[in-house]
Amino acid sequence: MSTRTSSSPHDLSGRTALVTGANMGIGAAAAVSLARRGAAVLVAYLAMTDPEDDSTFPPAYREARARDGSQVVDTIRREGGNAEAIESDLVDELAPTRLVEHAERELGPVEILVLNATGWQCPDSFSGGREDQVGRPLHPVTTDAFDAQFAVDARASALLIAEFARRHAERGARWGRIVSLTSGGRDGFPGEVSYGAAKAALESLTLSAAWELGEQGVTANLVHPPHTDSGWFTPEVEREAIAVSPLRHYAQPEDVAEVIAYLCSPAAGFITGNRIQMR
Repeated sequence: MSTRTSSSPHDLSGRTALVTGANMGIGAAAAVSLARRGAAVLVAYLAMTDPEDDSTFPPAYREARARDGSQVVDTIRREGGNAEAIESDLVDELAPTRLVEHAERELGPVEILVLNATGWQCPDSFSGGREDQVGRPLHPVTTDAFDAQFAVDARASALLIAEFARRHAERGARWGRIVSLTSGGRDGFPGEVSYGAAKAALESLTLSAAWELGEQGVTANLVHPPHTDSGWFTPEVEREAIAVSPLRHYAQPEDVAEVIAYLCSPAAGFITGNRIQMR
């Protein structure tokens, strides 16, 4: 348990958070939400440029993927928070160590790790179908797409957790939070088989961290968001999202960010090893 005292069970003042995939969507919203609770935040991102003729996502989503982290940092700083942005390709096996070092040098020791980045490239499938249920073109499983997916979602996540844990132990820290974003990996993911497999690996890594790091005051949990509109919704996706939700609605990134921020708060000190299913 932390020795720090706070006037609020949700206060993260004096903590440093590292959020991956934080230039858009859930990652960006999580960075802002943590900063509003007092954490200094390293906004890690990789700007992605999609081909002009790519029909996988609407233009708004492609535009969001191409952003750097400056908008998120500007939002945090305008509200009086502390944030830095850094572009990093997590396919590089040295990137996790560099990210943690950068955060520690610029903001302070990382006590909150939010694993949101993904190496997703396209919907892939074992079947010969041409489109998924919302009209996106399906692709066959390939070495390049599979390896990129696992390099980010699994390998980089494992290395980030390992670096986080090593430094945590070296400084004798007694408080830490790890939150990973998942999406149905353990149940399989028809139409996105590489993505689902990589998320299943991430789930296992996170749950292992919960058991192995608990004695050091570190909690580790998974958040499985509902369909969340990060700019990729089409009318077909919206209908699908509403149909599969018991609440008959879909989420905005800020809705998911609130759950992430709660799990990172002192109030969630006895929540660990869980997969939080949002609907």
